[in-house]
Amino acid sequence: MAGVRVLVSGMGGELGSRVASLLEDEPWVGSLEGIDVDPPRRRLRRAVFHRIVPGQHDRTVDTVTAFNPHVVIHIAVWEPNARASTATARSLTDDAATSILGAAAECRALESIVVRSGIEIYGRNRNSLTRPTEREPRDPTSDYGHMVADIERTARAIGRRVGVSVGTLRLATVLGPHVPSALGRVLRMPAVPFSALADPPFAVIHQHDAAEAFVLAAKARLDEPLNVVAPGAITAYQAIRRGRRLPVPLIGPEWRVARAVNHLAGAPIPDHVQEMFHRGRLADGQRARDVLGFAPTTSTSDVIDQLYGWPSVVHTPPTVAWESAS
Repeated sequence: MAGVRVLVSGMGGELGSRVASLLEDEPWVGSLEGIDVDPPRRRLRRAVFHRIVPGQHDRTVDTVTAFNPHVVIHIAVWEPNARASTATARSLTDDAATSILGAAAECRALESIVVRSGIEIYGRNRNSLTRPTEREPRDPTSDYGHMVADIERTARAIGRRVGVSVGTLRLATVLGPHVPSALGRVLRMPAVPFSALADPPFAVIHQHDAAEAFVLAAKARLDEPLNVVAPGAITAYQAIRRGRRLPVPLIGPEWRVARAVNHLAGAPIPDHVQEMFHRGRLADGQRARDVLGFAPTTSTSDVIDQLYGWPSVVHTPPTVAWESAS
């Protein structure tokens, strides 16, 4: 496998930068290039980065086809209200998938595509399983769930057309140092709402574990969907208490007020997060262990503890004592 050319879309984000950093240490990776609207947030030693705005289709096609990758890792997914509004996130995600995956289909060397998805794809209808496996039907009930379902359909269609493997990693909510996350932003508010009628459990995944899963999937030429979730679970109330925030129990119409207040405070509550608070969000991650040997190192409760341990502002004392001129 030595000398494999790998393209990472979304290399500028926290998750994409971490994936690129891990790939640089992989002996099977030959050349490594990335595309994103923002530059990488980590110092990379040998990766080549291309700053391209989603929607610049011709430039994307020229860049991807010139590189002619063997493996494409598509992480360019904008979660609603993490870095952009729901409408903007949907537009950016659609443009990136259309341009990058479409360009990859024109590459003769292409062997494998690995795309980012989410466990929101299963939806949370009243008859939905609490802990779905990959065999459960896709039935999204949120904007983000529909977005990742569209990505999976696009990738599968391209894979069938050009005859390459397509692996999808259905991630739980990704949390980590400085990771833009609607859930993380809400939980870090001084007062956090939760459902007074039901407080179901949910799981998350640490960014380092999610990045490791992408590297393993790319190396194995994954050709199926896999759930990627941290072990354990936590409820919204438990998470709020662990963070020593003020829990605010809400019922029915009160959520409309809470969403408006949080939006003004800079921590919007998109529908997939509200759905999580009302109906939970779990998934069975055993298949990822069986197929990839993937074992997350950080539990859900530990990820939440780290969320509250990350300082919002770091005050650095002066290193030089200035004296007034005499």
